Amino acid sequence: MNTFSQTGLLPALVTAVDSLGYETMTPIQQASLPPILDGRDVIAQARTGSGKTAAFALGLLQKIDVESIRLQALVLCPTRELADQVSKAIRRFAVNIPNVKLLTLCGGMPLGPQLASLEHDPHIVVGTPGRVQEHLKRGSLHGGGIKVLVLDEADRMLDMGFEEAMDDIVKRIAKHHQTLLFSATYPDSIRAVSARMQQDPVSVSVEETHDETSIEQRFVEAEPPVKADVLSRILTHEKPEAVLVFVNMRKDTEAVAAELDRRGFSALALHGDLDQRDRDEVLVRFANRSCTVLVATDVAARGLDIADLPLVVSYDIAHDPDTHTHRVGRTGRAGATGLAILLASSRELNKLRAIEERVGTPLGRYPAKPAGDGRKVLNLAPMKTLVIDGGRKDKMRPGDILGALTGEAGLDGKDIGKIDVYATRAYVAIRRDLANKALERLRAGKIKGRNFRVRPLG
Repeated sequence: MNTFSQTGLLPALVTAVDSLGYETMTPIQQASLPPILDGRDVIAQARTGSGKTAAFALGLLQKIDVESIRLQALVLCPTRELADQVSKAIRRFAVNIPNVKLLTLCGGMPLGPQLASLEHDPHIVVGTPGRVQEHLKRGSLHGGGIKVLVLDEADRMLDMGFEEAMDDIVKRIAKHHQTLLFSATYPDSIRAVSARMQQDPVSVSVEETHDETSIEQRFVEAEPPVKADVLSRILTHEKPEAVLVFVNMRKDTEAVAAELDRRGFSALALHGDLDQRDRDEVLVRFANRSCTVLVATDVAARGLDIADLPLVVSYDIAHDPDTHTHRVGRTGRAGATGLAILLASSRELNKLRAIEERVGTPLGRYPAKPAGDGRKVLNLAPMKTLVIDGGRKDKMRPGDILGALTGEAGLDGKDIGKIDVYATRAYVAIRRDLANKALERLRAGKIKGRNFRVRPLG
């Protein structure tokens, strides 16, 4: 069984899967979806990018009774970014099921609008443990009708200190429900969570190996004083369209991004201290190619759905081989080739050896030398982002923005990149050398017959 049509999924879900171009199931989907559809508890080991979201999304949608206006499925995620990605995925799969109401409830967002949205129960909630727990305690969220509970990236939720909140949430929802636990690693703490929360679970573990022909792993021995020079040389030589640079400490994200910016690269930092709008805008700019380099910690980057990522750099060596494996798995997806480069000081070679043992072969050396004087090289991103102060609440759609740019603004469609529309604002990527022209034309013209404030981002 390797196609979704053979699983017994509802026709509406099979149609959605087909329209999204899913031809065959991934290994984690083949192993986990049948027991999920049978109503069994499942504990699955699967890394980001393995297709696990589709498995549990289709499983919970299969059980939703749209006519029953009550919460029936709850998905807990460690970060706001992952919750947003999961919500978008579930909505895509539910496109042919009318009137499914899904809410995303995360910390760091104003409570008022969430309370207003909860005046009528949703069918599905995706959220972070702290905020979901808060709503359950307040009585604004009602868990008595939950049929399916999903713990997505449970190991990361434990790492972030959410264990007590997770346990409390389970006590506040329907006693009899299906629990699906997905974790990238299988430590004793995860087994303990499973023992407390699951009944006779089906255990699924898909060995995630990287095809040596698709991902090349290399390392550079670099002492801390020359790391920035080495990274600059790597980026100048490789000229990647997008690169994810991992550091171990939150404070270093800003420092490394600022140093790269000083050297002429389009670089941004992603960390937990950013408010939601700033986080959204960093990710929008990276996804639409207005930013080439994203510097992030493992926690901030966990769950990000970044397609076509040719290069990953570990500016700081990972604390353990599992984390290194997750970093490497960001590149070389969907059959594409990728390069993962690790910077290690002479004092960190023991960590490098542990990683090589996990990989099963010595890592090749990357021939990078310090870049010398560190002069500015101006490796700017190909696109620039414009912000429009209008969004879904103004009934604005991507097509409206595209029409305004190719109509009155006179741009060619090929010069316009990704368009993202949020509740109160929209972002559009324009070819960098045409961004000022587009900005002037949009300010002088109208979108949907109305004038909106437009400004450049970054």
